[in-house]
Amino acid sequence: MSEPQPKKIAIDIDSTLHDYWPIFSRIAKRRFGIELAYESQRDWAVNLLRPEQSAVVIEESHSDENVLGAVPYENSVDAVNRWAKAGHWIHITSHRSVDAYDASARWLAQEGYVYDDLYCSYDKITRCVELGVDLLIDDSPVNIAKALEVGITPATLVHPWNRDICEEEGVLCAADWMGLSALLDQRLMPRATAGS
Repeated sequence: MSEPQPKKIAIDIDSTLHDYWPIFSRIAKRRFGIELAYESQRDWAVNLLRPEQSAVVIEESHSDENVLGAVPYENSVDAVNRWAKAGHWIHITSHRSVDAYDASARWLAQEGYVYDDLYCSYDKITRCVELGVDLLIDDSPVNIAKALEVGITPATLVHPWNRDICEEEGVLCAADWMGLSALLDQRLMPRATAGS
């Protein structure tokens, strides 16, 4: 069996590298008095908020203070850095305004992530295709479905809003970063170093 060749890996930030839901739900409660229970969020759209309310919450959630205060999921830094060290090209891609770029870059540096490229925009899949990305790690069922359509392998942490798409053939899913990295290491890492 041949050793894995270097890949281009695109990785989302919110609900992928860190737990975004507590930030989002805290702001929704404070700004609009609306309780957003994580387990009840069965759809990508937040149906309890009007679109203009969601936009306000998203904008505030990407303020410098909120971005820099995010806590990475356990094992996410180690996994990303292990892949980078193995020669894979790491593209951090976030559905954030370009205004959040600097804070996002500072957060990635603050937490110790090693990566090659950071992109904040609303056309994630288009950019992944342009870059020739092989693997997309993202929580959005919309992005996961689009990745499948264009031949990019999708992987995700399981959340209430993306459980259904985890049933699709070709979608790699795990409950946490330990499980996700173990699953992906089989494809990305030389056998001697996988999981170490």
